[in-house]
Amino acid sequence: MQRRNFLKAALATSAATMTPELQAQPSASHEYYQLRRYSFRSGPQTKAADQFFANAFIPAANRMGLSPIGVFRVDIGPQTPTYYVLIPGSKLETIVDLDLLLAADSEFLKLAEPFWTSSAKEPPFERVESTLYKAFEGWPKLAIPTATAQKTKRIFQLRTYESPTYGDHVRKVEMFHHGEFAFFKKAGCEAVFYSDGLIGPNLPKLTYMLTFPDTAALEAGWKRFVDDPDWKKLSSDPRYNFEAIVSNVDNLVLSPLPYSQI
Repeated sequence: MQRRNFLKAALATSAATMTPELQAQPSASHEYYQLRRYSFRSGPQTKAADQFFANAFIPAANRMGLSPIGVFRVDIGPQTPTYYVLIPGSKLETIVDLDLLLAADSEFLKLAEPFWTSSAKEPPFERVESTLYKAFEGWPKLAIPTATAQKTKRIFQLRTYESPTYGDHVRKVEMFHHGEFAFFKKAGCEAVFYSDGLIGPNLPKLTYMLTFPDTAALEAGWKRFVDDPDWKKLSSDPRYNFEAIVSNVDNLVLSPLPYSQI
């Protein structure tokens, strides 16, 4: 009961940060995302993790209606080896109760050995950090990348913008809805999801994911984006440039694991 009340309070806070214009938009079937960060030691931990995610976790999550599941390794970032696991779903309770549901799934428990029940002396990972997100009003569902469907090479850029205040956070979210979705598309930066952080560290924040064929395409896409005169006009609007509305940017380049569904 306490957890449900806490979730309701967090969702209410998220709604309160929306502008009247966004609140007035017709409601859509919004997805929620749990984004997990697994820290590993170099060695056998990542091999065990690959078997766990491919054979046990992803099939079990899919049975619960959570799909597609993305599993990515950090290529460019502060710490490696690190995996990010993206878990999308339309039912909030399934997202937040996932581990309890897994613990009651006999098929999962059988396939999850020994990762799920490793001894404390030989843990399967160092730490897990999880953040709960809600999809943006203007981008309510995850978009499966073209390269995923075609099974071609791809990389992902995961970006998080932290803001100094909730008011500044609202303004940054507005910028996406007032043009940045379109500017990214025009620049050739294919979007996977855009989301608002509800529960987790370093709030208030938003997180989004872009995908590219390779790092050269990533760099070229961002150059087209920042050079776009429409983006320059939007970013120079006094509502958005009166102060630094983003206080920190976390920028990671990821590669999908072979079994990732994204």
